[in-house]
Amino acid sequence: MADIKDPENTIILTLKDGDVIIQLLPDIAPKHVERMKTLTRAGAYDNVAFHRVIDGFMAQTGDVEHANMEKDYNPGRAGTGGSEHPDLPAEFGKVPHARGSIGAARSANPNSANSQFFINFKDNDFLNGQYTVYGQVIEGMAHVDKIAKGEPPRNPDRIISMKVAADA
Repeated sequence: MADIKDPENTIILTLKDGDVIIQLLPDIAPKHVERMKTLTRAGAYDNVAFHRVIDGFMAQTGDVEHANMEKDYNPGRAGTGGSEHPDLPAEFGKVPHARGSIGAARSANPNSANSQFFINFKDNDFLNGQYTVYGQVIEGMAHVDKIAKGEPPRNPDRIISMKVAADA
């Protein structure tokens, strides 16, 4: 397991192939980090599908409203929902959209991020300054690379569980 220096700001994302360790960036995007931890601690991300996975680009998940594969899963609506919490303002920083970075998914409105996020498969510099980066995979990208591809995938993979490392 990765050397976890800040368990309160580290996420353990369990996929079918193993754990992905994400170091959150509270100094860069405190509101986004707090939202992810709040939803993680509530169990809201458990069983949520990766509803948009583009090979060579990114894997998107986090629609806690429509993409929970254990309750009320709606593949036609997956990617359109959020959480019961209000949308977040953009927190653009200087951290690039590098391989393994966690970005806040949103609509065309930069202040519309809520619960959805994506993990970059490669450096996607064209996203810099347009989407909030609030985490970085520090271990387990090989597991992310194996997520079923598609928009939506025919047989989507899911988040088996997410935990804040301090609680694990």
